[in-house]
Amino acid sequence: MIFYLMGKTASGKDAMYKRIISDIKNINPLVIYTSRPRRYEEVDGVEYYFRTKEFFDDPNLKIIEKRVYDTVEGPWIYATIDDGTISKTKNYITIGTLESYDKARKYFGEEFICPIYLDIDDETRRQRALKREMAQITPKLEEMERRLVADAKDFSDENIKAVNITKRFENYDFEKCFEEVKKEIEKYIND
Repeated sequence: MIFYLMGKTASGKDAMYKRIISDIKNINPLVIYTSRPRRYEEVDGVEYYFRTKEFFDDPNLKIIEKRVYDTVEGPWIYATIDDGTISKTKNYITIGTLESYDKARKYFGEEFICPIYLDIDDETRRQRALKREMAQITPKLEEMERRLVADAKDFSDENIKAVNITKRFENYDFEKCFEEVKKEIEKYIND
């Protein structure tokens, strides 16, 4: 089973991902690839595999899904790649978008993908995003604003409904949200 963690910018996906990996047994990270610059606290192979743009041009890659975002710093690529490490006998957690979730469920089969959608209001997200950016060596405030605006369209209620996500986890109180997510995951891994 692949648990697909989604939500708008600064909804708490990274913190939830790390907590799931550390606290829930039998969950493996499914790390995606990106060409975006590494944030100060990120580690290659943990949050993402950080690669050059040219890496994604390799015709031998088995790309499950690939997204390109036109950012203020130029195009950033994100991709889930079938690199031979994914087994249908194991459980995984990954972070993605509605678009990547939709492509992954078509690739792996809907019965092998479980959506975990984190929800939070826009003002709280803006405050969290600003705090995160200001902690960076070089804050990218213009890119932060672009992402906040883009999320309104990308994660619209219409788009969420289109990929058949019916359950949302409100992430105002992280501990409470984690416990609810944990219960959802354990429904699948304890069967």
